[in-house]
Amino acid sequence: MLWLKALLKALVLPPTGPLLLAAAGLWMSGRVPRAGRIVAWTGILLLLALSTPMVAFLLLRLVDNSPPLEVQRARDAQAIVILGGGIRRHAAEYGGDTLGRLTLERVRYGAQVARATGLPVLVTGGSVFAGEPEAKLMQAALEREFGVRVRWAEIRSRNTHENAVRSAEILRAERINRIVLVAHNFDIPRARAEFAAQGIAAIPAPTGIPSPELDTPLDALPSLGALQSSYYALYEIFANVARWITLNIGAAISKEQHAHFVAPHVMVSSTGECSPRWRQRPVT
Repeated sequence: MLWLKALLKALVLPPTGPLLLAAAGLWMSGRVPRAGRIVAWTGILLLLALSTPMVAFLLLRLVDNSPPLEVQRARDAQAIVILGGGIRRHAAEYGGDTLGRLTLERVRYGAQVARATGLPVLVTGGSVFAGEPEAKLMQAALEREFGVRVRWAEIRSRNTHENAVRSAEILRAERINRIVLVAHNFDIPRARAEFAAQGIAAIPAPTGIPSPELDTPLDALPSLGALQSSYYALYEIFANVARWITLNIGAAISKEQHAHFVAPHVMVSSTGECSPRWRQRPVT
């Protein structure tokens, strides 16, 4: 399932998705020239648009528009939870696995929040395909490089849903039901929903909040950084849609299983006559 998810991400999201669309248009142009050209140009222009900072900014703000964390509000929480965002495998200069860019940014901001609030810290992230559990690397970085003690390290989860489920198990055992959630802004809505489903209220502490400000006109040109931001935003949009569909289908199936239908129950009278009586019987 994890491999299938990774394959779908690679095929649908940019840059591969728009490029495949353009390739399909070129293939069609030999048979249906007009439609083929439209499809090909759609793929090219879509990739170009997703590479522009303005489109990336709009997509990120569409996913989440949470403001920066107010420390005073964070003091109402009982713990800080920092979500993992990926590791970098076989980093030669570190002699093994190390934190990926997104995770390092979250760890750095999480350390700042921890120092400002004095709240205990939980880090969450396991090993997706192979390598060192992400939470162990996060714990090492926080304690050795940022001087922030980690109280709990959840090392079994492989995605955002499991982050919430496994972390909630630890938090409930400590009678904690309100946390500060540290993640990138595009991760916040789905992560908060997953924790809420586990009975944990989350105060958002987003990092990587996008800014519309441009230092020079050149910053408005297409760039790899903007394309990557569009990638993250589109991934979360699709993931939120998939979560909504899954929850609604699951609710419909559950409702169907508990539905009742009317079935006849034959009663025999003292005269020997049979008469139907209707009763409800649960579907098994």
